[in-house]
Amino acid sequence: MVGGLLVVLLLAVVQFTLVLLVRNTVQDAAAQGARVAAFADGTLGDGEARTRQLLTASLGARYASSVRASYALDDDIRVVEVRVDSPLPVIGLIGFSRSLEVTGHAALDAG
Repeated sequence: MVGGLLVVLLLAVVQFTLVLLVRNTVQDAAAQGARVAAFADGTLGDGEARTRQLLTASLGARYASSVRASYALDDDIRVVEVRVDSPLPVIGLIGFSRSLEVTGHAALDAG
C-alpha cells in the first residue's frame, strides 16, 4: 500500500514539473518573440513568427497555434506584447486547449 502511494506521489511530482517546464518554455518564447518584434527593423509579424518557431521546435505545433502580437503602453512606455494561449498539460503533454495564457513584453527600440 505504501508503494502505491509513493508511485502516485512520484507521478504527481513529475507531472507538476512538466507543467512548470511547459509554462516556462511558453513564457520564454513569448518574451523572445516580443524582443524580436521590438527591434528597430522588426515587425509584429516577425515576433509572432519567432514565437511560433520556438514553440514548434521545443513543444510541438499544437502549442504554437494561438500567438498574437500587439503594441501596448506599460507605465507610459511603448512596448510590444506577445500573447500565447496554449494547452496546459494535465496527463503527460495531453491537456486542455488554450487553458494556459502567457504574455511576453519588450520595450520598443528607439532607433
